[in-house]
Amino acid sequence: MFTALFGSVELGLIYGIMALGVYLSFRVLNFPDLTVDGSFVTGGAVAAIMIVSGYSPILATLAAVGAGFIAGSITGTLHAKGKINPLLSGILMMIALYSINLRIMGNSPNIPLMREDTIMTMFQSFWATLPFDGLMTSLFTTLNLPFTPSTWGILLFAIMIVIVVKLFTDFFLSTEVGLAIRATGDNPRMISSLSANTDRLKILGLGISNAFVALSGAIVTQYSSFVDVNMGIGMIIIGLASVIIGEAIFGKGSIFKITIAVIVGAVIYRMVVALALRVGFLETGDMKLITAIIVIGALVVPRLLENGKERRRKYRKARKIKEQYGGEKSVAATKSDL
Repeated sequence: MFTALFGSVELGLIYGIMALGVYLSFRVLNFPDLTVDGSFVTGGAVAAIMIVSGYSPILATLAAVGAGFIAGSITGTLHAKGKINPLLSGILMMIALYSINLRIMGNSPNIPLMREDTIMTMFQSFWATLPFDGLMTSLFTTLNLPFTPSTWGILLFAIMIVIVVKLFTDFFLSTEVGLAIRATGDNPRMISSLSANTDRLKILGLGISNAFVALSGAIVTQYSSFVDVNMGIGMIIIGLASVIIGEAIFGKGSIFKITIAVIVGAVIYRMVVALALRVGFLETGDMKLITAIIVIGALVVPRLLENGKERRRKYRKARKIKEQYGGEKSVAATKSDL
């Protein structure tokens, strides 16, 4: 149980980067971008093929980010310059990326990285060189804990990379360009009246969004030691689930607060999935069903709670009127609104 939850926290942090990208497109730009399902695999495919070809894992990961940015920019161009519906432009790019990803992977449906050096193996090697590694190993062995220092190294790496992406997101959205992108999502006509180029802002925003998604795909590929052309199916739902869960728990507020909520939402989502898969009658093939149920719950439960609060508020108001005026007629009229 603990091992499964520990792994879900690691994966949740990595998927949190993808969730931040989904947040940028869906919440900031108000753009239903389905490119995510394709750009996630693009990031993994570019990183995997470069690592297999002998390139540095760091360089391969950076190249994956660039590939994701290009994919998102093309989606934005189709919408902004081609005047194609936002949903349709994302679908078209997602379909095109399936073939492009196959080409990148040499027409192979998957690429294993079991015998290759990745960012994860590099960080584990670095962790092993730390002076207190031997002490921690002895401590964990004595306590008979179900994890090793190397897994803590991967967790530390996941925390570091997601913090870097989060801080970059906070900084970027507070800049002049970032504020213009936020205004474009809120009121494009208003920002156009201020002589801002909304087309360029949308293209840039979608490029950065898919760059985050591709970065997450590249890291997940190196974490799992393989990339599959179908691994991106349903990524947009996972990203939306993370955003919705985070907002349901933390509510809406500043950008700093929301980005934390999105990352925490991704971790909670992975933990819920890990626990759900341990239920006897559920199987691995039910993961999409579990995801749908989680999203439905995240959407419906907050609404039900809010309706309950509103009813209690009206009831308290009715009692207050009764105590103040003692008039049954006014109370009855108030209760009729409940």
